[in-house]
Amino acid sequence: MKWNADPAHSQIDFRVRSMGIGSVRGGFDSFTFSAESDDNGALTGIEATIEAGSINTGGGQRDDHLKSADFLDVENHPQLSFRSSQVDALGDGKYRVTGDLSIRGDAKPITLEVETSEPINDLYGNSRVAASATGTFNRMDWGLIWNQVLEAGALLVGEEVRITIDVQGIVEG
Repeated sequence: MKWNADPAHSQIDFRVRSMGIGSVRGGFDSFTFSAESDDNGALTGIEATIEAGSINTGGGQRDDHLKSADFLDVENHPQLSFRSSQVDALGDGKYRVTGDLSIRGDAKPITLEVETSEPINDLYGNSRVAASATGTFNRMDWGLIWNQVLEAGALLVGEEVRITIDVQGIVEG
């Protein structure tokens, strides 16, 4: 069974430490997300494509910098992607999903902790499921090395990126 994210009820967000004292949060406004499950409803795979230029942290100059060659290099690499390679069922709708995250054309493995809901029928008769996924990765592994050291010695931008994906999917067929 395949299901596709309903963009009106889905989001991909991230959080990065800023100035050593707080976090900057952001997300992507344009993406596709799909998942596969077996006949019993168990998750078997995930795939996502994110339009890098849709990054949104609520700060225009910061977003422009994140789109530049210092970070996502949107001009040369307009998309980020994730494709699962292994799904381990942990019970009670929970999974550990390992796959390749591609940033700036460089694919590296990350692991997501995923929790899924039981399917329901919505007001329009569509079968829907929801999933939430979380994970972290070190941006330096993808060559996103730009930074500045502040007067107190803290880094302007942390190296660890925390991601949260919340989707509602509509089952195909």
